Amino acid sequence: LQGRLPIVNEVPRITIGYSTLASRVENILFPSLSFPHSILISVQNPGSSRFTIPRSLTNVSVVESKETGVTKSRNKVVENTSTDYLIFADDDATIDAEGLATIISYLDSHPACDLVTAITTNESGLARKRYAIREENLTLFNSAKVGTIEMVLRVASAKSRRLHFDENFGAGSANPLGDEYIFISDLLKSGGQAVFLPVVLASHPDESSGANTEGVENSHTLTARAKVFTRVFGWKSPFVRAYFYLRRERKGRTFPEFIRFVRG
Repeated sequence: LQGRLPIVNEVPRITIGYSTLASRVENILFPSLSFPHSILISVQNPGSSRFTIPRSLTNVSVVESKETGVTKSRNKVVENTSTDYLIFADDDATIDAEGLATIISYLDSHPACDLVTAITTNESGLARKRYAIREENLTLFNSAKVGTIEMVLRVASAKSRRLHFDENFGAGSANPLGDEYIFISDLLKSGGQAVFLPVVLASHPDESSGANTEGVENSHTLTARAKVFTRVFGWKSPFVRAYFYLRRERKGRTFPEFIRFVRG
C-alpha cells in the first residue's frame, strides 16, 4: 500500500482524539502532520486540576468531565467530533503521519468501509503483536486483539448507527479490557464494515493497560475476559470461551479454571 497525502485545504478531515487524565495532558505527544487536522482532548478531571495546552496549537479543543473511565472519555470524543474521520490516540503514543495518510486515502476510496485498523509498533520499532500480512476484513473471530490506537473511524457512520463504547468495559471500569473488541462487534452486528490494513499507524510503549493480549493473567482478568465474550456472543459464548481458553498456550492451566472460564 502506498500512502497518498490528502489534498491540503482549509477544512480538517480527521480528528486526533485523545482520552487522558488532567495530570497527563502536558505529556501528550502531539502529531506533526502536513495536512489539516483537528485535535480533541477529552480530559478526565474529577478533581478540577489545572492543566495547560501548548499555545502554539491553534487546532485544539478540550472537553472536560468529572467522570473517570476511558470508555466514557472516548464516547465524549466521538460525540464531539465533526470531521469525516477520527483516530483514537493515547497520550503516550506517536502517530505515523504516512500511515495515517494511507488510511485516509483508503477510506476516501472505500466509502462502504466504516473502520480501518492497522499496526502499532513499540518503542523499539517492533510490532506489538501478531498481525495479518495482508488486507483482510474484520470479523467477530479476528478482531479481539485490536487496540484503540490502531483504529480509524468513519465518524458519520458511527453516529448514524448510534455506536458507542460500552462503559462497563475498559480501563477504569470493573472489566478493564475488551472495550475495543465490543465496539467493533457492535459495528459489525449493525451491518457495518471494518478492515485491517498492514500499515503502521502509530508507535506505543509495550507497557499499557491493554498489553496483555495473549491469554489470561489472573482470576480478575479471566473473569473480565469471560464477560467480554458473553457481551459479544450471548448464548453462544460458552463455546467461544472454551475455544479461546484451549487454543492459548499458557503454563498453569487447570481444569477448574477452564470450567470457571467456560461458565463465565
